[in-house]
Amino acid sequence: MNRRELFRSTAILGAGLAFPHAVSSDSTASTAEGTSETQSRIKLAVAAGLATQRYDWEQGVLAHAFLEAGDDENVILLTKAAIVRRVPDGRLAVMGESDSPTDPAMGGEAYWHAAEITGDREIQDAVRGMLDWILHKAPRAPDGTLYHVFKDRQVWSDGYFSAPTFLAAMGHYDEALLQFDGYRKRLWDPDKKLLAHIWDDGEKADNHKEFWGGGNGWAAAGLARVIRLLPASRRDDRQRLAAFATDLIDGCLAHQRPDGLFHDMVDRPETFLETNLAQMLAFAIYTGILGGWLPQRYRVAADRMRTAARAQMDRFGYVQHVCGAPDFDRSGTSTEAQAFVIMMEAAGHKLDLGRA
Repeated sequence: MNRRELFRSTAILGAGLAFPHAVSSDSTASTAEGTSETQSRIKLAVAAGLATQRYDWEQGVLAHAFLEAGDDENVILLTKAAIVRRVPDGRLAVMGESDSPTDPAMGGEAYWHAAEITGDREIQDAVRGMLDWILHKAPRAPDGTLYHVFKDRQVWSDGYFSAPTFLAAMGHYDEALLQFDGYRKRLWDPDKKLLAHIWDDGEKADNHKEFWGGGNGWAAAGLARVIRLLPASRRDDRQRLAAFATDLIDGCLAHQRPDGLFHDMVDRPETFLETNLAQMLAFAIYTGILGGWLPQRYRVAADRMRTAARAQMDRFGYVQHVCGAPDFDRSGTSTEAQAFVIMMEAAGHKLDLGRA
């Protein structure tokens, strides 16, 4: 099953999610029950996610969540809205004084999918304009690594989920791998098997050495996406990225709490309880198992994370106790948490049904 066929449609705030393949009569009751639970969870998360106010990366990650769930209608709607806030340099979904050259690329794969399925010339031109920005105009280090902010020469772990995934989706595989190599060189701690959050080329130092859970989650999920996007002819690259992604997942799992969740700073239990890393890692693990590059034994940890994250969703559909917007310095709610519960549930359901 194509990953975009999981859910044929999602009506905003209205009807439930329609699965393209009905559960067969000989399916177990537990499979049917799991399908219903997944539908319910995604419906709640969709409504809450669409209700949030969104910046460029938030618009992008939510659009990608709908792409993962096969919800083409909402992918198109979010793409059209992103184009409304296109700025002259080509970036999409820019709100106010955006300080990131690459955050808008977080929705690039979803936006291009909307361009392909609609044939809309305006969307196609807009996405190509953003690609031109990333390839030729965005600020870079001398080694070609894209900087995450305009004001400083900084590389962030968040970047794993933005420009490289867009570049790979558009067929620029070497450029995507170049970004991953630049991020890893600056942020990776091989002893802890974790990524620092921010490296500053100007200061030549980790000015945010903390191993932020969200940053490691962005990276694991971004790696999983690019591995999936690489063609079969890039077998060596797939294996190299898979080995790195597995190391990163192992590094995070070493700090998993008994309840399946993590702390905001992965290796610092005095920091607040954090839910979204569990969702991000569960998505990465399910995607890795489906892609054949991650052993089936990792599913135990992912299922525990999925169960724990489900328990954090309130009756309105908001996932609680995540690194919260707008400042991401305390426990709260966020658009990315809404996006990743959709992505986690979509990937988990495909694995439940044994369909890639």
